[in-house]
Amino acid sequence: MKTKRITFIGGGNMAEALVSGLIQAGHDAANITITDADASKLAALVASYGVTTSQDNNAAITHADVIVLAVKPQVIGNVLADIGANISLSTTVVSIAAGASVQTLKEAAKRDDIAIVRVMPNTPAMLGAGMSVLFSDERQTHKDNAEYILAASGETAWVADEKELHAVTALSGSGPAYFFLLAEAMQAAGESLGLSKDLAAKLANQTALGAGRMLAESGRDAETLRRQVTSPGGTTQAALDTMYEEELPITVRKAIQAAAKRSRELS
Repeated sequence: MKTKRITFIGGGNMAEALVSGLIQAGHDAANITITDADASKLAALVASYGVTTSQDNNAAITHADVIVLAVKPQVIGNVLADIGANISLSTTVVSIAAGASVQTLKEAAKRDDIAIVRVMPNTPAMLGAGMSVLFSDERQTHKDNAEYILAASGETAWVADEKELHAVTALSGSGPAYFFLLAEAMQAAGESLGLSKDLAAKLANQTALGAGRMLAESGRDAETLRRQVTSPGGTTQAALDTMYEEELPITVRKAIQAAAKRSRELS
């Protein structure tokens, strides 16, 4: 796998996160090519990772084993229309564009015979702590190629039905923003109680980190952990009682349902 020739179309934050993960996992930078319209961005990527860069998408995919489509959803159709005819039958095409179905991508490329794997990653991949969910009906070789790339930057999971990616987008794709909002609100509350901005931010951020690690590493589910840190009649119980009275769980459920609905609309 480490000798696979991988071309990233688009050199934004998510592409850089995946490239960084691959190189840290031992993938040869000489086998990674990144294309982007921004020459200064490409120069920075060369300086940071030693990868090959290009502003010619078709030239960059000529010998690629895997093509990662890491451009914005609104331009992915134009990109595929341009390169579709030149994608090899043996090449795995990985799309991380939210909302763009496999059928939509094939129509844009004017090719029914290319192998596409759809992925919904999230931004913690930038720290090697991402959660990526994949879907494909293609043969195992293509699935393995896609999972290899995403696993270098975090955890992976598969869904059997492409429609499930709407729920995945709502839960984990958009999910980091929900936790950021909670941390933002906790910081503001700390400041309102007299703490300095810096201290309130440090407390909220480190609490989020610690709680996240407990969820990921303790082997216990969220409900169990919540019960274990909630003493009857204590301060935590007082806070949670207020959250339930204000219907926080219902609000969260409605918010995630709204995100899933928007994902379906975008598709």
